[in-house]
Amino acid sequence: MTQSTIAERSLQWLLASATDAMLIIDKDGVLLLVNPALETLFGYGPGELQGKTLESLIPERFRQGHVSLRGSYFESPHPRAMGAGFELFATRKDGTEFPVEVSLSPLQDEETQPMVMATIHDISARKQAERALQESEARMRAIFETAVDAIITIDEHGIIERVNPAAERMFGYPEAEVLGRNVSVLMPNPHRDAHDGYLHHYITTGEKRIIGKGREVQGLRRDGSIFPMDLAVTEMWLGGRRMFTGLVRDITERKAAEEKAQQLLQELTSANEELTNFAYVVSHDLKAPLRGIGSLADWLAHDYADKFNDEGKEHMRLLINRVHRMGALIDGILQYSRVGRIKEAVVPVRLDQLVAEVVDLLAVPPHIQVSVMPGMPVVSGEPTRIQQLFHNLVSNAIKYMDKPQGEIEVGWRDDGSQWRFHVRDNGPGIAERHFERIFQLFQTLAPRDRVESTGVGLALVKKIVEMYQGRVWLESELGQGTTFYFTLPKKKES
Repeated sequence: MTQSTIAERSLQWLLASATDAMLIIDKDGVLLLVNPALETLFGYGPGELQGKTLESLIPERFRQGHVSLRGSYFESPHPRAMGAGFELFATRKDGTEFPVEVSLSPLQDEETQPMVMATIHDISARKQAERALQESEARMRAIFETAVDAIITIDEHGIIERVNPAAERMFGYPEAEVLGRNVSVLMPNPHRDAHDGYLHHYITTGEKRIIGKGREVQGLRRDGSIFPMDLAVTEMWLGGRRMFTGLVRDITERKAAEEKAQQLLQELTSANEELTNFAYVVSHDLKAPLRGIGSLADWLAHDYADKFNDEGKEHMRLLINRVHRMGALIDGILQYSRVGRIKEAVVPVRLDQLVAEVVDLLAVPPHIQVSVMPGMPVVSGEPTRIQQLFHNLVSNAIKYMDKPQGEIEVGWRDDGSQWRFHVRDNGPGIAERHFERIFQLFQTLAPRDRVESTGVGLALVKKIVEMYQGRVWLESELGQGTTFYFTLPKKKES
């Protein structure tokens, strides 16, 4: 075996064992030798490429131009990588294209014709990764450019490297004017003087005060105005460099709203205190003369009963009733004003016991039957407020009953996250047009001379139920009766 034969077989063995796709062509572009890795890459079987030209592995749209490029290369062959500055594509047997990198090495001596060995790499995965990276960068750039909040990037020395358009608008500086300057230019004193020391302290000790936490600070605009802002800072490493990114939100409007809300709360508190004082003063100042009028009226009605005719007796009865109504009205207003202000301890309230006590205190007339569904639940609330709910609803049903055999039912139902209660009667009923009106303060449907009513009871019920985040409503049919419903949450909201 000659030396040249050994060299030729060694080259064949090298190509066959190589994992990279490799081929050898002559100056006419004929494939003289291809290795198995290339056949696999291009989807050909063993020997199928024998005698074909290199252009059969190139997309058709590039073949004509490649012939002239190949001729130019053979005029001055030298090792080089193909595709510098532009992309190369190859075509598989099934017609699919894929991006490649190609390295060329001339094979030539004095005894043989010029040949070229090419190594071909499929770079589809790399190109896909590059596209994904470019898309990610484009998305991040879009977020950076369009974010509503200001974004500022600095290095570990506090030098500004990037600001987004929102930061330009917020601080009044164009990006070019702040690049390369210390970020403290955007801070008023004392934050400006303390910033570099804080940054140095963090880098040397690792103790975080803002980084990864966020806090409310002040910013300084180009025009010298100071504004409140929320600042969140994150740390990152890029190419071995420590960087910090600050996310800034102008909270001027929020702070103004908070101050306004605080002012309104203070005004409301003052108004409530004045209302409370007024209610107690009115109660004291009105009740004293009312008691005097009531006592005098009772004395006149008793001692001079024989002096009054029927009309005079009726006038005295109305006088006494109206004095009593005035006293009840004052008490009702005081109760209404206390709801939500005067707090009791919130405790478990056993409704079986509480409703029974309410019925006993009402002294139900003999012609009215009040029934209570068994198993009433235990609710969490203020006992006095819960008692007022049932007392007002049951007493209303008794007060307006117009049937010779009155029936009133107090019931309940489990509605999942809340309890639903009802007080049902077979009284006169209420027209639907009055459903909203009757829950308003001082509203009553019956003439006051026929039924003594202050018009406070149902307004008080509504206020208490809503204080517990519940709801109150009614269903009624004229002449048949009315059912009042209300709900209470199983756990009172704090």
